[in-house]
Amino acid sequence: MKRVLLMMLLLGMVLTSAAQTLPVELDSLMSRSFPADKPGGALYVQLNGKTVYQKGFGLADLTNGKAVTPETTFRLASVTKQFTAMCILLLDKQKKLSVDDPLLQFFPAFNPVLGKKITVRHLLTHTSGLVDYETLLAPDRVVPVSDAEVLALVGQRDSTYFEPGTDFRYSNTGYCLLEQIVEKTAKQPFSTFLKQNIFDPLGMTATRLYEPQLIIPNRAMGYAEDESGAIQAADQSVTSATKGDGCIYTSIKDYQKWLEALDQNRLVNLPAALSRISQPLGDGTNAFYGCGWFQYRPEDADMEYFHSGSTSGFSTFVVRVPGQKLAIVLFSNLANNTNPFAEVLDIITAISDNPPRIDVWAMHDLTR
Repeated sequence: MKRVLLMMLLLGMVLTSAAQTLPVELDSLMSRSFPADKPGGALYVQLNGKTVYQKGFGLADLTNGKAVTPETTFRLASVTKQFTAMCILLLDKQKKLSVDDPLLQFFPAFNPVLGKKITVRHLLTHTSGLVDYETLLAPDRVVPVSDAEVLALVGQRDSTYFEPGTDFRYSNTGYCLLEQIVEKTAKQPFSTFLKQNIFDPLGMTATRLYEPQLIIPNRAMGYAEDESGAIQAADQSVTSATKGDGCIYTSIKDYQKWLEALDQNRLVNLPAALSRISQPLGDGTNAFYGCGWFQYRPEDADMEYFHSGSTSGFSTFVVRVPGQKLAIVLFSNLANNTNPFAEVLDIITAISDNPPRIDVWAMHDLTR
């Protein structure tokens, strides 16, 4: 008995020591990855249900020299999709639509053959086969495309990449159509539905859906590196203003409220929803996608979740393992900035008895 107690005490000392050194390691990584005069990043880490790290580094705006803090709001890019999907799940919960409703029910002018075949479920799981709207834009276009334009671009096409429901292909098009379905079903703007049903109830006071001329509190501006490595302004592009697939701005402080609500099933029971609305990725690795989340479902451990976002000027990454009360969130206002997240994962893996096993890079590579 004494030996067991001694071993437990020693293990506790090791874990405490690791927890004490973790902030130092993360400080070193973040300061190296996000220098004080360059585009920045904000990192949140939760271990065993406790916030062990929450800091910002670098600059939110190179023009005025404003530093990144935990309150800085970043464009989420494809991490937005989990919010769009939640809107659909809330409308499903309210019996205002069904995930098995066909597109023709919402868009009477949609191609009648495909409009009958493709359902809301297909959009939520990237199994519609709808053509990528990005490939349909004129090469010389300079005006950002809207979600309504995406609907017009694909609505009359008579072909898909594959028979709807038979394969997985990540689709920004599908989530733009989901935004339109929310507006048509709720009979109000997407931004209003988000605010009234998600942001306000969860106290996400700094979170906004991007709209031209809208003031976004503590907003980070987007940047990218050119071929020589020089930093260039890259805040907007012709595809960065669509709302359903990537246009929410939030901070790591506000995003914590979202994760807490998901863990507590405050809006819907997300695990239950994913059990009926997910698509196997077909690689035999217990990997799935549904409702804005990649999932890893090991038979011997807790379900793990991941999503990333990459758009003009921004990079975002989220890993969560609710059963272990673990979460890692990194937002950056520099495009294609994957290395800091990879290093954070390495550090967490080194100190954790049960590090995330989800193959984040295989899933990241599936996004567009």
